Amino acid sequence: MKYGLSLPTGGECGDPRFLVELAERAEAAGWDGIFPEDYVLYQGDPTMPTAPTWPVLAAIAVRTTRLVLGVEVTPIARRRPWNLAREVAAVDQLSEGRAVLGVGLGDVGEFVVADASFTHFGEELDSRRRAEQLDEGLEIVAGLWTGEPYSFRGKHYTVDEVTFLPRPVQEPRPPVWIGGGYPHRRPIERALRWDGACLYNAAHGLLPPEAVADLRARAGDRPWTIAVGGSGRREDWDAERQHIAAVRDAGADWWIEWVEPAARDEMRHAVDRGPLRD
Repeated sequence: MKYGLSLPTGGECGDPRFLVELAERAEAAGWDGIFPEDYVLYQGDPTMPTAPTWPVLAAIAVRTTRLVLGVEVTPIARRRPWNLAREVAAVDQLSEGRAVLGVGLGDVGEFVVADASFTHFGEELDSRRRAEQLDEGLEIVAGLWTGEPYSFRGKHYTVDEVTFLPRPVQEPRPPVWIGGGYPHRRPIERALRWDGACLYNAAHGLLPPEAVADLRARAGDRPWTIAVGGSGRREDWDAERQHIAAVRDAGADWWIEWVEPAARDEMRHAVDRGPLRD
C-alpha cells in the first residue's frame, strides 16, 4: 500500500510557497503522494487566504521527482472542464506522468449553504444538476485528453470540434478517482465507471475495512484504485496501525493522511515524521 498526505489549501497553506515546501519535505520523509484540497475560498470561508490547487501542483511537479500529485477533490461543477483538462495535462507533463484527478460534487447538503466557493460566485447549488455537470465534465476531460479531434453536445456543456494538444504523458490518460459518501449508490456507481474511489464514510468516522472489501468486490479483477483517508492526529498509534493494516488487507491501495491546518512548525512536523506504516 502507498501512503499519501491530504493537505489543506487555506490558512498557512494559503501561501503557495509553503505548500511547495511541505511537498518537498514529504518526498524527503518517504511519503508517496500529495493530495491537496480544491477550494476557491478555503472551506467556504470568504475571508480565508486560499491557494490555487493545480498551479501549486505544477510548481510541486518541477520540485519533486517521485510523488504522485493529485487532488481530493476537484468539483467539476464550478470548473470549466476544458480548463481543468489543460491544467491536469500540464501537471502530468511537468511531472513526467505523476498526475491523478480526483473529482466530486463539492460540499453538499448542510454544508453547501455555507460554502462561499459556490454561493458567492453564482455557482450551481442543486446537487442533482451538479452531478449531471460532473458526469458531462468527466466525459469532456477524458475526450480532450485523447489528443484526437473531439466534440461534445450535452445538457450543460457544448464543445465544437477541437484537438487538444499536447496530451498528457500517461496512457491512456491520468487516472480519475471519484469522491463522495459511502455507501451512497451514485458515487459508487460513478467510481466504478472510472479508475478508482476516494470515498469517505457518510456515517462519519473512517471508512471501515468492510466497505473497502465491498468496493474491491464490486470492481472485480481489473486494475482499480481504492484510496482511504485517515486522520493525522495519531492519538492512538497502535489502533491506527491496526486500522491501516485492516484496510490494506481488505484491498485498499492508498492510505491518505489528513494534515490539519495549524502553525507552520506543527505542519512541518506532521509531514517530517513520515508515514505510519503498519
